[in-house]
Amino acid sequence: MESKKSTGPRLGYKSKKAEFGDNLGKIPPQAVDLEEAVLGALMLEKDALTSVIDILKPESFYKGANEEIYKAIVSLFNNSEPVDLLTVTNQLRKTGKLEIVGGSYYITELTSRVNSAANIEYHARIIAEQAIKRQLIKISGEIQNDAYEDTMDVFDLLDRTEQELFEVTNSNIKKNYADMHSLMKEAFRELEERRNHKDGLTGVPTGFSALDRVTSGWQKSDMVIIAARPGMGKTAFIVSALRNAAVDFKQPVAIFSLEMSSVQLVNRLISAEAELDSEKIKKGQLADHEWQQLVYKTASLTEAPIFIDDTPALSILELRAKCRRLKQQHDIQLVVIDYLQLMSGDTSKGGGSGGNREQEIASISRALKNIAKELSVPVIALSQLSRAVETRGGDKRPQLSDLRESGSIEQDADMVMFLYRPEYYGITEDENGLSTANVGEVIIAKHRNGSLETVPLKFIGRFTKFSDLDSPGMQASGPGYGTTFPSAAGVPSDFEVPGAITLPSKANGNTDNDTDEAPF
Repeated sequence: MESKKSTGPRLGYKSKKAEFGDNLGKIPPQAVDLEEAVLGALMLEKDALTSVIDILKPESFYKGANEEIYKAIVSLFNNSEPVDLLTVTNQLRKTGKLEIVGGSYYITELTSRVNSAANIEYHARIIAEQAIKRQLIKISGEIQNDAYEDTMDVFDLLDRTEQELFEVTNSNIKKNYADMHSLMKEAFRELEERRNHKDGLTGVPTGFSALDRVTSGWQKSDMVIIAARPGMGKTAFIVSALRNAAVDFKQPVAIFSLEMSSVQLVNRLISAEAELDSEKIKKGQLADHEWQQLVYKTASLTEAPIFIDDTPALSILELRAKCRRLKQQHDIQLVVIDYLQLMSGDTSKGGGSGGNREQEIASISRALKNIAKELSVPVIALSQLSRAVETRGGDKRPQLSDLRESGSIEQDADMVMFLYRPEYYGITEDENGLSTANVGEVIIAKHRNGSLETVPLKFIGRFTKFSDLDSPGMQASGPGYGTTFPSAAGVPSDFEVPGAITLPSKANGNTDNDTDEAPF
């Protein structure tokens, strides 16, 4: 006869058993004796609650009666009323919960089990730990049930799982108050550190001196939009900036390249680092001395903490999950998206199909800001500008109104930067009569926590890189020529170009975009 015993959880069945998993014969983590001791202590000493109110929540208690009693105690505390045996009993009577918890006899019994509130904080933390374990069991049980559902989107399930686990972590990390003495010591310590770092950087450095003086680096929790028309050098600028952060300042950075394949992006890093013509690297036409130059000058890229993900049409759900993973595993300090308009919204919930593209971009913009706040890292998103720039007369400098597809980008961003190269529009001199050849401007059009300025940089198109305008050794002839490099003899034919770690793309296959592009 066929056994009717199920080997897995029944679909859609939500019970106490499902809530705490399917481990028959096991009791959920609990500390009922300590719960009773803590409740008794709270009714014995009036100031005991202040020690545990930020540790314990009503749902931290395993026994339902104890949860109701704690709710009554907290209610009295919030109303500035005394907490003792009589007031708690009266509060439960008013809410109709006295008989449910076991009557006044049970409450009296709680106070008879303890003599004081000694060690109450230690006991409270044990109760909280048991509650966390029950939360984890509950989450894992729900995941198991949902994983059996064929209609459940797996990426949506992954995102929800990570979000729930992240919430468990955050909700149980309590920040305590600090007195003025300790705060002053901390403030002076930070001032001393800033004094030793004469550059005044408080965020992730861009590596551009003039820009860092204005911004103090990319700031934590900020969403930065870098916008420009095609051909202005958006990718070249951000690749130069993330290279500076990773190589010069050893800051782990991640870039999600939706436009270019990871190999194309690494080739740009190689061209800029080795200062070799990007066209030569693209075609593989390197002379012997150039190969030596490449091997020698790109050695620093090998150990650079740069993580590249070239998943095409990346959704906001996938981005959030991958960023959390990178933060947890590699403690990334900077996230770059190249570029915003190539992302897709959360179509699994109808966000991408029910509304228009402007609404979808708005939801993506808000999600990027939330990721920046959640992970406490700067998130930089490249963005295209509308064609209105080209139709406008004059010097065609971009404006905030030129941001493409959504005004919410401007609203959500903490900083909006425009890249502008007068030379691109045939403007050979600025208003002061100075040459604009190889000059790129970073126009800070919005800066929530700083000034609005225009920072000039040097653009070296043949190396697809930006540098400080007054940076030495950046002549068009290219540094490195005439320098003796270590011999490249013995380098294996299958030598992998150093520079970055490439993360795998979507679970359904890695799709590379190997189309040729303009050098910038």
